[in-house]
Amino acid sequence: MQVINKNKTGLAIGFFLGFVHLIWGVLVALGIAQVLLDFILKVHMISLPMTVGPFSLTKAIVLIIVTFVIGYIFGWLVAFFWNKNSK
Repeated sequence: MQVINKNKTGLAIGFFLGFVHLIWGVLVALGIAQVLLDFILKVHMISLPMTVGPFSLTKAIVLIIVTFVIGYIFGWLVAFFWNKNSK
C-alpha cells in the first residue's frame, strides 16, 4: 500500500472543512442560511426550532479557523494510522 503524506492529507481536509464553513459564513451574511437550514431539516423530516443568528465577522473567522484545525488534525491522524497499518 502507498504511504500517505500526513501534512498534505491534513491540509487537504483542513482546507476543505474551512472552505465549507466559509461558504456557510457567506450564506449567513447574505441572509440565505435560514432558508437553507429550514430546507435541509424539512427534507430530513426533522422539526427543530432553530434560527440562524446575525452575522458576526469575528465568529465567522473563528469558525473557519477552528474547523480548519480540526480538519487538519483529523487528516493527519487518518494518514498516520493509514501509514502505520499499511506496513
